[in-house]
Amino acid sequence: MKLFKTLLIFLIINFSALGIGVWLMDNGPQTEWYSQLNKAPWTPPGWVFGAAWSSIMVCFSIYMAYLYDLVPNTKLKILFTLQFIFNVGWNFVFFNQHLIALGLIVILSLTAIVTILLYDFKKQLSYKTLLILPYFLWLCVANSLNLYILLYN
Repeated sequence: MKLFKTLLIFLIINFSALGIGVWLMDNGPQTEWYSQLNKAPWTPPGWVFGAAWSSIMVCFSIYMAYLYDLVPNTKLKILFTLQFIFNVGWNFVFFNQHLIALGLIVILSLTAIVTILLYDFKKQLSYKTLLILPYFLWLCVANSLNLYILLYN
């Protein structure tokens, strides 16, 4: 029962992050600014982003619920908080403010935090570490998309 309550809390927090991010990007993907950018040939269609992030946040919430029940320490809380800030912040920096280079720094920072979460707690979670893998892989794609836009615009 405790795990279920923890999972529910992480689902609420993580989907709130997605909602805040969408709000902060201020219709970014539909703006003229974004539509005029030279984007990477491997940029997925818009609907893929919503589906990917929803799936990622479900997996990440399960991952965090298991991890938090095992090691509810300060390091984990700090990493999760930084992950939240960078995840939400990228939308504002990139789409709202059009700061492509700073956006790349933010998303690289987010990737670093997720990488730390992936590696530092793999002994505690064993095979459940696979739950954070979609987040890491998607961020690798997102980094490449952000970098392409920085280099070719």
